[in-house]
Amino acid sequence: MKANVIHRVLSRVCFGVITFGQWFFGAYIVLFYYRSALAGDFRKWNEVLPHGYITGDWFGNVLMGLHVLVALVLVGGGPLQFFPVIRNRFPAFHRSFGKVYLVAAVLVSTAGMIFTWARGSAGDTGMAVSITLQGGYILLFAWIVIRLALRRDIRKHEVWAFRLFLVTSGVWFFRVFLMAWLLVNGRPAGFDPHTFSGPFLTFLSVATYALPVMLGVYELYRYAAESKRNGLLLASSGVLVLAILLLCTGIAGAIMGMWLPQMR
Repeated sequence: MKANVIHRVLSRVCFGVITFGQWFFGAYIVLFYYRSALAGDFRKWNEVLPHGYITGDWFGNVLMGLHVLVALVLVGGGPLQFFPVIRNRFPAFHRSFGKVYLVAAVLVSTAGMIFTWARGSAGDTGMAVSITLQGGYILLFAWIVIRLALRRDIRKHEVWAFRLFLVTSGVWFFRVFLMAWLLVNGRPAGFDPHTFSGPFLTFLSVATYALPVMLGVYELYRYAAESKRNGLLLASSGVLVLAILLLCTGIAGAIMGMWLPQMR
């Protein structure tokens, strides 16, 4: 099999793994957050989310509810935007949902930055700064995606839309890679689980928020695919294999350790 074919297949496998993991996370959002909200038990959110619900803080609680509501749009519908069959056969849906996704991404990033500094978040100041940078990326990339769509520059629009998808998925990548780390080490290593701070978490927040590693994987994939040089294709394929293994490990850990127990 040629190097470019292997490279293309691995990229699709990687996207398929991300799609599966995000859709499972979407099911978790419905069965944990939505179910507890419908039951009026908002305090249950505090079991998994620092300062998820604060009595008397109606504005913050409304923002948190909005954050949870639109998060399902991102993880549930985001991958659908990159299915060729949907993009080609249902262009009207693709365009309409794309607008919904952009609004959701902007709302989530804005609310996330407000929560981080107004309510406080898990981790230290370094993590808060990284989350804020991620929010900035989302707002910038969303603006670029809109401009390219208005200019009818479809090729660049698709590239920037996928970049937006990757940076918007930063929280999801953080959880998955954290679970992969815990499974590999068999225990919390490089951080204090009680304060949720430490060198590893600082590194992970930078790698998923401030300098998104999966965005780097995508850029390497694009560069190798366009160059068509066997050396670059093989190097990029190796990175994709590593990403797939880490994602599979982390998704399995997240399903068994975080999501499934709260869905029952």
